[in-house]
Amino acid sequence: MTSPYRVAIFAPVRAPAWTVLALLLAAPPLAAQQQPAAPPAVQTTGSAYHLRPGDIVRITVWGQEAYSGQFEIDEHGMLAYPGIGDINTGALTVSELREQIRKGLETIFNSPFVTVSPQFRVAVLGTVQRPGLYTVDPTLSVLDVVALAGGPATGGNLNGVKLLRGGQATRLRLEGGIKGHTLEEIGVHSGDQIVVPHKFLSRDNVFLFLQVLQIAVSVAVLAKLY
Repeated sequence: MTSPYRVAIFAPVRAPAWTVLALLLAAPPLAAQQQPAAPPAVQTTGSAYHLRPGDIVRITVWGQEAYSGQFEIDEHGMLAYPGIGDINTGALTVSELREQIRKGLETIFNSPFVTVSPQFRVAVLGTVQRPGLYTVDPTLSVLDVVALAGGPATGGNLNGVKLLRGGQATRLRLEGGIKGHTLEEIGVHSGDQIVVPHKFLSRDNVFLFLQVLQIAVSVAVLAKLY
């Protein structure tokens, strides 16, 4: 005897045509089901950075070249800006300065679009190709800044890089440490000095030492002969 359950499994189900059509219309399209979620909004790098004396800010007002350019914050924390005058940047973040400039320019023309990017002024010294003062972006790393100075010269020790501030030196360990961190993350700011020291036992030093040793041995041999 045929099992009733086997008949129920293999028996075709006939649904009314209008039911199938309703289900197809109610289902969302396949493209909409597979569409990924929108990415989160990205914050502007450095917008929360507190400006310091000696910093340089690059201000761009779209469509207004007379109000765009690089402006230095003096030792008193003041920034002289055309059309607005002196702006006290003390305790201001980059985003707060941008908003203050935007409001000030609204009295001159409608709907100004303003961007503000901070720049640091740091000295790169020591065993590098081109030591000097550089204006750098805070998103750069220490190695990026050394590269701006032409990279380490012969005998330069990148693993012994030091940060000088107010006469105090702090070693910046690049091996397994701050190698990929930005200047802002490390805490570097305008007026600091990045120093690349000379290796204690570089190839040149070893070669010079061997030459001196050879000369000393030669002198000692000649002294015994005479």
